[in-house]
Amino acid sequence: MKSTLNVSLLNTTTQFEQVATIVAQRVAHLLCAEVFVVDQHACVIASSNPKLVKLYFNHIYQQNSLNYIRFPLSFNTQIGEVIISKPHNGEVISPRLVQEVVELVINQTTVIDTLLNQHQLKDKFIYDLLHNLIDEETTVARYSKLLGIDLNPPRAVILINAADYILISNISHQYKQENIENLIQQRANLVIGSIVSFFQLPNDTICAYLGDGEVVVLKASDTKNLGNWANRGDVPEQCSSSWANLTALKRAARALLMRLQDDTGTSINIGIGRYHPGIRGLAQSYQDARAALSLGSRFRGHNQVHCLDGLGIAAFIGIGDERTKIELATYLLSPLDHEPELIATLDAFFAEDCCPSTTANRLSIHRNTLSYRLDKINLLTGFNPRRFDDAVQMRLALLLRKLSNSR
Repeated sequence: MKSTLNVSLLNTTTQFEQVATIVAQRVAHLLCAEVFVVDQHACVIASSNPKLVKLYFNHIYQQNSLNYIRFPLSFNTQIGEVIISKPHNGEVISPRLVQEVVELVINQTTVIDTLLNQHQLKDKFIYDLLHNLIDEETTVARYSKLLGIDLNPPRAVILINAADYILISNISHQYKQENIENLIQQRANLVIGSIVSFFQLPNDTICAYLGDGEVVVLKASDTKNLGNWANRGDVPEQCSSSWANLTALKRAARALLMRLQDDTGTSINIGIGRYHPGIRGLAQSYQDARAALSLGSRFRGHNQVHCLDGLGIAAFIGIGDERTKIELATYLLSPLDHEPELIATLDAFFAEDCCPSTTANRLSIHRNTLSYRLDKINLLTGFNPRRFDDAVQMRLALLLRKLSNSR
């Protein structure tokens, strides 16, 4: 699949016309004069007073009037000219001052336009990256460098659903349709700003607005970058690398959730993805976060942090990818990897329909011994085999792990 990323998000000519319009309006306001802009073919593309375009056009190009000052305008590959009349208030302004004002406005306008386009490019690039729409790592490396996105540290996806705040559905009727998109982008930027401040990031390059009220963070997920949330001894040593520091990530996300709730005053949901190695691993992490957020919001409620390992039975029935389910099962049972006796006890307990007496007979042990083993399983895994939901989850995990081992 080829990338859909287009560096020229907006047509160059359209960009030039937008810049010309802003320049004409701002210069006219600052100098109290009539201003219009022509392109390289002497066609008027912007004016501070459209009603007078024809009059000024005739004066300049037919009579070559000296009452107008001209300055060149260039943007990207387009060139044109800014033409300014004498001020309405009769003030005499030196051509040098006029030139400085025009140059200042042009520079401000083009810089702002470039920054806006860069933000659009960044959002589009991250969207394509997370949706596997870029299939060449060299392309990813080139664009990430151009956009200032450092993909070298191991990163996991934090997906934030702030639709209740960003999409402003409750107040959108108060605004004209053309202003709604700007308001949505402003609120998305406020959410991103809150995230940048919370994580004390140098900039917002690893945050993007994906649309539909969702903001994504490509969070550095190694112990060093997780700072205060890591190194607390709660990550099992035997877990695979894709689950490493997941507990610290969830702790950080819960703190972030509280910050976003305070800053927005609305309901927020967060999905956490595991770390997966390589550039393409970000798309896998996004799928984890996407599934966790979707299933968690439906089954666990709102204003929570959702992750695959905390979804319970919903994870095994709601995730379509078999590999992910097997990896989840392996992770949930990993505390028992060096406890074959406990695994055998679980198998027997489920085979006997969770009946303690028949399970004890099957294993030729005393019921107190069985009770001790079940308590130890609960202590190691966090799941109580005596509880229905926990028992079903552990049963499914055992079956999936056996399925994996039989291949």
